[in-house]
Amino acid sequence: MKIGIIGAGQIGGTLTRRLRALGHDVFVANSRGPESLAGLASETGAHAVTTAEAARAGEVVVVTIPEGKVRELPRDLFSGVPESVVIVDTGNYYPRQRDGRIDEIEAGSPESRWVEHQLGRPVVKAFNNIYARHLLERGRPQGSPGRIALPVAGDDRKAKEAVLRLMEELGFDGVDAGGLDESWRQQPGTPVYATDLDAEGVRRALAEARKEREAGWRATAGSPGTFANPA
Repeated sequence: MKIGIIGAGQIGGTLTRRLRALGHDVFVANSRGPESLAGLASETGAHAVTTAEAARAGEVVVVTIPEGKVRELPRDLFSGVPESVVIVDTGNYYPRQRDGRIDEIEAGSPESRWVEHQLGRPVVKAFNNIYARHLLERGRPQGSPGRIALPVAGDDRKAKEAVLRLMEELGFDGVDAGGLDESWRQQPGTPVYATDLDAEGVRRALAEARKEREAGWRATAGSPGTFANPA
C-alpha cells in the first residue's frame, strides 16, 4: 500500500519505520522540507517528500503533527485528493504543554472533529493513545496474551476498516470506538489514554470515559508552557 505521512516526529517517525518494515511504500514529509528527512529516508527506504506530495501519495494519509500546527497547513492541502483516500489524525490537544488555547476544543468539540474542519476532509482518529516507543516495540501476533488494543473512531466504515487492517499488520488489536463525535473517549485524560490495555480493557475504558475535560487538560491564561513545565 502507498501511505503518506505528514509529520516525522515520534509517532510519524515510528509509523514510517514500522510500515516500511512491513513492505508499505511510505512518503514522509515534515515542516522543514525533504532535505531534513534524508536520514530517515536512508534508514527506512521511505520517500522524503513535501507536505503537498505526501497528501497525494497514496491510499492512506496520516496527519501526525502538533495540534496547534494543524491551522498552519495549507487550506487546499487535500484539494483534488480522491474521496477514497483515508486520512488519519493521530493528534492530541496539549494546551498547557505545547498547543496553547484552541477555542473550539475548549468549548467541547472533539479534537479530531476540529482537525477535520481544519483539513476540510473526513478523518479517522487512531494511534493517539499509545506511546511511540510502545508502537515501535510492542506489536504482537494475533492471539498473543496481553496483546495491546487501540481505539479507532470515525464516521466512514470503510475508512475505519482500512485503519483496523493496518493496526492488525502492526501487531495490535483495533477496537471500533464509534463515530468521530465519540472520539473524545480516547483523548488525553481519559481511561484509555496511554494505558496499553487489551481489547476488553479498551472497550471498558471507553465506556467509563467522562466527556468533561479535566482541568489539567484545559488551557490556562498562561498557556502554553512546556511538557516539563505546563502553564
